[in-house]
Amino acid sequence: MAHKKEQLEELNGIKNEIKEIKELLELCKEDFSLESELSKKIDLLRLKIKKKNIEVRFKGKYDKGDALLSIYSGAGGQDAQDWVAMLLRMYQRYCQKAGFKNAILDQDFGQAGGPEGRVGVKSVTIEIKGKYAYGTIKKETGVHRLVRISPFSAQKLRHTSFALVEVLPRIKDGKEIEVNPSDLKVDYFHASGPGGQYVNKRMSAVRITHEPTGIIVSAQTERSLAQNKETAMQMLYAKLYQLKTMEKQKELSEVKGSKISASWGNQIRSYVIHPYQLVKDLRTDVETSQVNAVLDGSLDEFITAQIQQND
Repeated sequence: MAHKKEQLEELNGIKNEIKEIKELLELCKEDFSLESELSKKIDLLRLKIKKKNIEVRFKGKYDKGDALLSIYSGAGGQDAQDWVAMLLRMYQRYCQKAGFKNAILDQDFGQAGGPEGRVGVKSVTIEIKGKYAYGTIKKETGVHRLVRISPFSAQKLRHTSFALVEVLPRIKDGKEIEVNPSDLKVDYFHASGPGGQYVNKRMSAVRITHEPTGIIVSAQTERSLAQNKETAMQMLYAKLYQLKTMEKQKELSEVKGSKISASWGNQIRSYVIHPYQLVKDLRTDVETSQVNAVLDGSLDEFITAQIQQND
């Protein structure tokens, strides 16, 4: 009810703004100095309507809540780990532009290499908080492919790298997900940073294994062991919810057999830096040559197209 009431108030606010613009338009016929103010009001209203037009498409149970976004390195070795680090930066920049808060919950670093001693990332999970965060970015799930001149190749060879992006809703209480404590294996370890060195003297990091499904989650960025355990459980709830949703469509054995791998043939979007510059979404055919802008977080065009495609 609170959510519906909020939506109704926002729509009534838009109606009132339209009424004000109409009144201002009549005044402009007598006073041309008001045209600048009228133009600004129209532009702001256009942006508000565009945003609301996207929001009304979010009808999923968790669409209006927070999200967990994980990135895993795939085929491509050290280049793939560097690609994960690039995607992490891209999504962090996107969150800043979209007004979402983000925080790293778990990160597994790779080895440093290349001329600049760049440290790659094997896998990382970030929390994205904000209104409609999950509904906005959930379609980013899939394999992302990068083609470029490898910074790790002495011969300056062109290299193709893959990374798997997984977006899940953040489920805080897990009331609808039944978890038997006896099915959980909980391990504690030291949180580690780039190069493998420990960043905390105490064993505050937590790894939880759900033995019936084999799902493993971990959290290590909080200093408190209790906080990391709570975060890890929320991640487990999200993965179990995803599995439960998939089971409604297929048997569990079929789901395991059709698991997406981060490799050629499964990509949803390609990012080409060499021999030409192009980012293309293979689902919506949206493309741009502004690769640097996209990698700097300019994802609105791709995300909006995907949301509208699934009406």
